[in-house]
Amino acid sequence: MASIYEQLRADIVTAMKARDTVATTALRTADAAIKRASLDANKDIDDAMTIATLRKAVKNLTDAKVEFAKGGREDLVAANDAEIRLLEKYLPKGLDAVKVEALVAEAIKETGAQSKKEMGKVIGALKKHPDAALLDFGQVSKLVQAKLP
Repeated sequence: MASIYEQLRADIVTAMKARDTVATTALRTADAAIKRASLDANKDIDDAMTIATLRKAVKNLTDAKVEFAKGGREDLVAANDAEIRLLEKYLPKGLDAVKVEALVAEAIKETGAQSKKEMGKVIGALKKHPDAALLDFGQVSKLVQAKLP
C-alpha cells in the first residue's frame, strides 16, 4: 500500500495531466508544506507527519473561510471549501462523537483528574492512546474542559 504522501504525489501528476490547475495548486501547496515540515523536524516524511501537516492546512483553510465569510467573499469561501474537500480525502476518518466521549471519560478516570488544572494529564494520556491520530485535539480539549469542574 502506498503511503499517504506517495498518493498525494501521484495525484499531483494526475491533476497536472488533467490540466486541473485548482487541484494541482492545492496539492503542490500541501506537498511543499509537508516537505518543509520534514526539513524543519529533520526527519523523513512519514504518514504521521503528512497527516499532521494536512490537518494543520485544513484548519488554516477553515479559519480563513470563516474570515472570508465575514468579509462577504463568497468566491473565496467556495475556493476554500473545494481545497478543504480535496485535502480531507488524504486524512483518516475521525472517530464518532460517542467513541471520543468514551475515550475522554476513560482518560479522566485513568489519570484521576479532578479539575481543569489537570487537563494536561488527560490530554497527555489521550495522545498516547492508539487512536490518537484519529482525534481532533481542538474538539477533545473543549470536551475535556466541559467534563472537568
